[in-house]
Amino acid sequence: MRRLLFITLLIVSSAATTYGEPLKLSVRDAVRLSLENNGQIKAARFSAEATRHGIKSAGARSLPTISFEETLAASNSPTSAFMMKLDEGRFAASDFQVDNINNPSVIHDFKTVLSLRQPLFDPAVKPLIQIATIEARTSELQLEEVRQHIAFRTFHSCLELLKAMARQVAAEKAVADAQENMRLATVRRASGVGLKSDELRMRTHLSSVEQQLIVARNTQSLSRMQLAILVGLPDDTAIQLAGTIDDAMVAPLTSEAVSGTTTQRVEVRRSEAELEKSQTAVTLVQSDYLPTVGAFASYQLNGKDIPLATDNDSWSVGVTLKWTVFDGFRRDSERARAISRQSAARELLDTVNKDVRYQIKESYLRRDEAAKLREVAHNGVQDAEETVRLLLRRYENSLATLTELLDAQTALNQARAGQIEVDAGYALADGRVLYATGTFVKEMVK
Repeated sequence: MRRLLFITLLIVSSAATTYGEPLKLSVRDAVRLSLENNGQIKAARFSAEATRHGIKSAGARSLPTISFEETLAASNSPTSAFMMKLDEGRFAASDFQVDNINNPSVIHDFKTVLSLRQPLFDPAVKPLIQIATIEARTSELQLEEVRQHIAFRTFHSCLELLKAMARQVAAEKAVADAQENMRLATVRRASGVGLKSDELRMRTHLSSVEQQLIVARNTQSLSRMQLAILVGLPDDTAIQLAGTIDDAMVAPLTSEAVSGTTTQRVEVRRSEAELEKSQTAVTLVQSDYLPTVGAFASYQLNGKDIPLATDNDSWSVGVTLKWTVFDGFRRDSERARAISRQSAARELLDTVNKDVRYQIKESYLRRDEAAKLREVAHNGVQDAEETVRLLLRRYENSLATLTELLDAQTALNQARAGQIEVDAGYALADGRVLYATGTFVKEMVK
């Protein structure tokens, strides 16, 4: 289903780019698209795939090794010539003559060898496979961490775009209000009840809010560009986010719902994997104290004139045991180093657990704080709008000064901008709760 959505969005985005139409997305659509198409996630996915191949590579140590070798040699060395003739089965009584032994003619030999080696007992194989498996799991966790990070960045970028869109709307309202006030000041001066200075001040105020509108439009363009890059589209793709900041808010988790979610954080699971890997590394070092046993077999052909000749053949089989008795205390040093790394991994896991618990508690406190700020900001906008409405009527009836009206209008513009900030902050605080608990991607794509 997600793959079908991804393909559909790509087709729509291609059509939008071709015909210059905006690509309409919801916040959740943008997050899903980034999870499928973001370059960092793709790179992490390939890295995870590469690490998984390490498991087979480690397991291959317990499998037989078969090799084929073809060698052409020519020599007039007495020992080499003697052995070549012997291998080829061409040794004659005349070869025992002293002059033939000391001064042999040039001898050619084609040697063909098919050999097999099979480990019978290698104590390092099992811990190597375990370490490769842990590394593969760690790479999967790193992929999940990148997914969580990119998904949250996309969500944040969507909020920035929605915030920029809301700022533009607020700036357009401010311009419309300033234009109306400018019209009113012009009418009052024309009718003889207003001052020229009032009209000039209104024009100055109008210029100021028009500048804010220009900045808001540019900020919105940059936000669209940043979001397009995050979701893996060309930076000139015209993205149109559906809804408002309120629509981007996610359903917050309750304290009961996140009980035990510390273990869901990728950082915790990765630290646990690192501790497990360090424990296995100790086992790997200890395996160096044990012997290794292996079997071998080979079949050899020797010929004088051509490869794969059968002038003579031979075979050999056997078993080898290798046991390092003393290596200059290298194994002792490696074992001590592995144990120290194991202790470091255990301490790191404890620290990560504490940090994650703090981040979860902080995210809840910040969300409660953002909720209270949002309530205050909404009340402030309502009060500011009512103040402007009353002062505008008083100004029309010459009961209030222009300074009072402009101050009230400026306060309203600031209150609207502040409301946009706290609305986005509240939505972001909800998202941070999900991110802190390690459930952001799960909640956003369900």
